[in-house]
Amino acid sequence: MEIQQKDNGKKGSFFMEENNKTLAEMTYVWAGTDRIIIDHTEVDDELAGKGAGKMMVTKAVEFARGKNVKIIPLCPFAKSVFEKMKAFNDVL
Repeated sequence: MEIQQKDNGKKGSFFMEENNKTLAEMTYVWAGTDRIIIDHTEVDDELAGKGAGKMMVTKAVEFARGKNVKIIPLCPFAKSVFEKMKAFNDVL
């Protein structure tokens, strides 16, 4: 399942949809022009345990690296992924 992104310049999200139903979503807000704050991650029971949350965090890291921005993981789930994935520390 493909991870999509929407961003209006103030806030955005990474999400997975199937048949027009959002099955997973991780939201963020911009803090200035060089940081995003991940504030919430939610995964539908249909995708629970399948790594959807981690895939969205990975996509956020790729986005941050591409835009040369930093991530502040306020969401407890995202924070736990960053603690386990030391390779992501460059965007913190």
